[in-house]
Amino acid sequence: MKLTKMSHSCVRLEKDGQTLVLDPGAFSEEDAALGADAILVTHEHADHFSEERLRTALDANPAAEIWTLKSVAEKISTAFPGRVHTVGHGDTFTAAGFDVQVHGELHAVIHPDIPRITNVGYLVDGGRIFHPGDALTVPDHAVETLMLPVMAPWSKISEVIDYVREVKPQRAYDIHDALLTDLARPVYDNQIGALGGAEHLRLQPRESTAL
Repeated sequence: MKLTKMSHSCVRLEKDGQTLVLDPGAFSEEDAALGADAILVTHEHADHFSEERLRTALDANPAAEIWTLKSVAEKISTAFPGRVHTVGHGDTFTAAGFDVQVHGELHAVIHPDIPRITNVGYLVDGGRIFHPGDALTVPDHAVETLMLPVMAPWSKISEVIDYVREVKPQRAYDIHDALLTDLARPVYDNQIGALGGAEHLRLQPRESTAL
């Protein structure tokens, strides 16, 4: 499996000639979802869900489909009749040749005065990769590669470290990092790497690795 990190929380997975894209939002490249056979969206926030990027991908590939939760599906299903599938916690499905399990229900707390929206995470190919979206969801399944939301208005580094410890992946790759400055990156790298208990890694936008 080939993993390519796009900007912020978007990642591309390639296997057996097919491409699965997760969370191509407004902070990601305009072509982040282009070439996708299937797209997964964790929640409705603009840095994870961009209708423009989805339109670009689905117009380019008439066979491409989207799997997402109800709040996003309601926004785009009319534009793509028959190509948007609604999923929720506990669901399983196959997209672009990848087996996917859905975990989680709610976005992390930003502030008690801000109502929580729905959010789902996606466990891919039996735990080879887990993308939690904007939540620190711990799936009831072993995880090889955790896509780690490293910095967000709703988190602090101690929570990120404890999340890695709880999931116990073999490795963790940073996502949700568009707001993390170059000055701060070594601090996060050193602390998460030293305290998380798993190999902590970071890819530059459009950089790939084999899993």
